[in-house]
Amino acid sequence: MSDNTIGPGKTVTLHFAIRLDDGQLVDSNFDDSPATFTVGDGNLLEGFEQALFGLESGAEETLTIAPEKGFGQHNPSNIQRLPRSQFKDMELEPGLVISFEESGGEIPGVVAEFDDQVVHVDFNHPLAGKTLLFDVKILQVE
Repeated sequence: MSDNTIGPGKTVTLHFAIRLDDGQLVDSNFDDSPATFTVGDGNLLEGFEQALFGLESGAEETLTIAPEKGFGQHNPSNIQRLPRSQFKDMELEPGLVISFEESGGEIPGVVAEFDDQVVHVDFNHPLAGKTLLFDVKILQVE
């Protein structure tokens, strides 16, 4: 492995875009400053880091990230049924993101469906269960 090959402990500067497999853009920094991270520092999900292993400075790739390596599979048990009364006079609509207080801080939930009695809130990551396309342009590896 040469000095400018991505692997454990290397500091990487790159431009990236994350797209759904239908091409819809989720995030990109190609129009902004590049991102810099050190492999293993927790700034990038491990599955994304591992997909970069072996790439060198100057590489431009589109990498496919399976759900297991990205944000996990969609877990039906992460959809909670909460009493409608807990939401008081809140205007609810499917897709609405609400912050919920947990012992470890706040976690976001998405209103999946609701009626007068029950609100179904999905606590899965919005990208759970999705195959992602990870476009990368490696600028520097140290």
